[in-house]
Amino acid sequence: MAEEIINRVANSKLKVIDLEDFYPKGKRILFDIKDWLLEGLVLREKDFRSHVAEHYWSQYKDCYVALHCSMDAIVPDWAYMLISLELQGFSKLTVIGSLDHLESTLYTTIISELDLSTYQDLPVIIKGCSNKPVPANALVLLSQKLKPIAKSIMFGEACSAVPLFKRKK
Repeated sequence: MAEEIINRVANSKLKVIDLEDFYPKGKRILFDIKDWLLEGLVLREKDFRSHVAEHYWSQYKDCYVALHCSMDAIVPDWAYMLISLELQGFSKLTVIGSLDHLESTLYTTIISELDLSTYQDLPVIIKGCSNKPVPANALVLLSQKLKPIAKSIMFGEACSAVPLFKRKK
């Protein structure tokens, strides 16, 4: 007679947090301003403002936009500010930097707003593998926010979790 297999993880108090579950839906766009610069290097205000005025901004509706310049040009802060003002009302979020910086900014906001009270005095695993771009910074922020709440914090999967923190008794 075969013994019944019991899933001890499912029956335990162990809680798993998968940051992929909080991944905000929406297209990510890396907006490179190099084509709006003279030879990709020099910002001429009149020409730049003309590009901004003529650009079709509504194409960024409900998108997340990272503004950057792929050339080694000196871009004044007001140029990014001007673009961000045009994107306001269309994009969900606009930042200066890479797509990685965009994801990190998104997750910083998400984690700061998370109510983690359901994890009070419980062992928690922060899931490691994901199919979506969850930044490492998000894992750090989440673990720091959990430390005063959780009984213990682990990283990975229930079958092979790496212990990170255990509250002293």
